[in-house]
Amino acid sequence: MWRWDQMIFFYLRKQVKMKYLFLLFISAFLLINCAPKEELDARLSSGKIERVENFASNYINARNIDVWLPDDYNDDQKYAVLYMHDGQMLFDSMTTWNKQEWGVDEIMSTLLTSADIRNTIVVAIWNTEYRHSEYFPQKPFESLPKQFQDSLINHGKRNGTNPLFKSGILSDNYLKFIVTELKPYIDKKYSTLPDPNNTFIAGSSMGGLISMYAICEYPEVFSGAACLSTHWVGTFDTVNNPIPNAFANYLEQNLPDFSTHRIYFDYGTETLDALYEPYQNLVDSIMIKNGFTSTNWKTLKFDGADHSERAWSRRLNIPLQFLLPKA
Repeated sequence: MWRWDQMIFFYLRKQVKMKYLFLLFISAFLLINCAPKEELDARLSSGKIERVENFASNYINARNIDVWLPDDYNDDQKYAVLYMHDGQMLFDSMTTWNKQEWGVDEIMSTLLTSADIRNTIVVAIWNTEYRHSEYFPQKPFESLPKQFQDSLINHGKRNGTNPLFKSGILSDNYLKFIVTELKPYIDKKYSTLPDPNNTFIAGSSMGGLISMYAICEYPEVFSGAACLSTHWVGTFDTVNNPIPNAFANYLEQNLPDFSTHRIYFDYGTETLDALYEPYQNLVDSIMIKNGFTSTNWKTLKFDGADHSERAWSRRLNIPLQFLLPKA
């Protein structure tokens, strides 16, 4: 099956009177030949994938959903559920645009075998060409000055390049799809523990943003979120960019109850991740102000780590153990 996926290019920019390097990204979409489910199963290190092709929604465009089940999955046990974004990047490097993957099957299996986490299945939600529109948190976007909103929406249309926001802002609808359509389907078809204490969400970059937004918008659904390399700048640049403050102001008002929720953040220091530290520090101060401590919140810095699936794979075990400890 041919699908669109997002590719990020990095380049350097000098700032006047400073030797600080800014790493910016330009979005483009490449046609990817995604493997049939049978080929994906053959390449999995452990467990199996059950795929729902073109899962229909009343809120967003249809997309594939891959459900990873551990080798010993059976209906006599109950399982927590981890929802993950950018689903086509999680399991099979043979079909991703950059030949990288998160290695979710290997990491989950290792942690389950060593009894480091509770029994869990993974629901991998594929992205589409509307990724930026679906992953950019809507309420912070709508708090931006109208002129700035318009400039973001229209960016690319004026110069004929591929716009980031292909269809306005769709993140509220994307979350409605997960909460009101996908989750009921998963809980009906699989032997799950549907309560919030066993429902989690995770992603990286823009996927980190939408995971943060999900736990704030639906604290009665998700009790934990893992936000790796969270793209706090929201778009291209850090100069005169009001987006990070919009995210910070939103978090200030909407963080879930620290006594019942867990949130994980991290960032590297290379490529696009080099931009994130000052904004993550601001977010960390808000977490502390709102009562979060090391028991329910973690922010980690990974020196030398870049913005890639390979980097996220190397540390994915950490947020999984933090969010999914044995009961």
